Amino acid sequence: MKIIISGGGAVGYHLAKMLSSESQDIYLIDESQERLDYIQSHIDVFAIKGDAKSISILKEAKVESSDLVIAVTSSEETNLIVSILAKKFGAKRAIARINNLELTKENNQKLFRELGVDNLISPVKLAAEEIQRLLKRSAFTDDCEFEGGLLRVFGISVGQNSVLIDKTVKESEYLNEKLTFKPIALHRKEDTIIVNAQTVIKQNDILYFVSNPESIDTIMNICDQRCFDIKDIMILGGSSIAEAAAEILENDYRVILVEKNKSRCEYLAGKLKKSLVVNIDGRDVTALEEEGLIDMDAFIAVTGDSETNIMSSLMAKNHGVKKTIARVENIDYIHLSQNIGIDTLINKKIIAAANMFKYVRKGEISAIASLHGVDAEIIEFKVKANSKVTKKTIRELKFPKTANIAGVIRNNVGFIPFGDFQLQEGDKAVVFSLTESINKIENYFS
Repeated sequence: MKIIISGGGAVGYHLAKMLSSESQDIYLIDESQERLDYIQSHIDVFAIKGDAKSISILKEAKVESSDLVIAVTSSEETNLIVSILAKKFGAKRAIARINNLELTKENNQKLFRELGVDNLISPVKLAAEEIQRLLKRSAFTDDCEFEGGLLRVFGISVGQNSVLIDKTVKESEYLNEKLTFKPIALHRKEDTIIVNAQTVIKQNDILYFVSNPESIDTIMNICDQRCFDIKDIMILGGSSIAEAAAEILENDYRVILVEKNKSRCEYLAGKLKKSLVVNIDGRDVTALEEEGLIDMDAFIAVTGDSETNIMSSLMAKNHGVKKTIARVENIDYIHLSQNIGIDTLINKKIIAAANMFKYVRKGEISAIASLHGVDAEIIEFKVKANSKVTKKTIRELKFPKTANIAGVIRNNVGFIPFGDFQLQEGDKAVVFSLTESINKIENYFS
């Protein structure tokens, strides 16, 4: 597959990095030679210096033979123009990163599809929706639904009184007599491990399960965790993510939004219908206390400064806030949440890149999701006739050890497959895989 990426910033670089291990032909266009040199020193791409809006630059990249063009510069206008031009010159698919949330409305998306832009991706909207998901199940560090909730994949911390501590997965089988769930991976410090029968579970591990909806309460009990009601939320920062998140959340929660810039506060107060907007410096702990910090159920730090978000979230935890979510710009920080005590660190660029990533997957894919701080993906494949996975039982398939067929949906029923299960045409298979194995797995479903 030939892929052209316009923009070598954080999103473009992360996308290229994800794709570079898969033998794709990646062309990356950017105006900064310094940025291109850095990218080429880390990953294998064809680098082209120039403005991707230039017809000559697109022709140099042989856009007419491209399977996919992804425009992810910081300029929305550039991304739209590049996508429209690429499609006109013969690219099979074009995706544009956008900032204006108004463009995500269906009638506007339809307009741009008519112009040749197949998909509009808003990192801000995706991040706000991710925050909403994380608040719905307060005990989870991640939560992904498949087929409207028939199967769930979620992360949960192993508490100090969990019956799982220092036991292998095999020794814990008695807790799952109905075989309605199974652990598929765990995250420990900076390592992601695909579990097997001999994997020993430790306190504070983030354990990832696939489960039927009816077994979620059982899993929380054995992990010594409880969901708690979230009613009051404090959002730190008046960023575009804060605005989008508040708009989504204010219908279901009591939201206080804290922003130090007075003019931005006035804008947000006029835009948000139910949220209380407060003009104070979020680094002033006393001021936050006066606004009811200790009464908050959740604290969401989404300023433009990663360090401020991390430190303020830790401060909120110290004041008894049960659920903390912090936005970080530095991708290297994303693995820190388990170690430092913040429930979840999010990065809008990683979320956006993962969303775009599904358009380059092989096989017939129904859904794709990524987990925070974990180098893995959850992919829902529709099983095609005569694909390799239909030929043998799961045990006989010789699936990569760094991947797991976690769940199956058949005839609108979700269940957990084990070694003697055989997939059929029309099934939907939920696969958990470390990034390094995805290319191999696709061959089983293509």
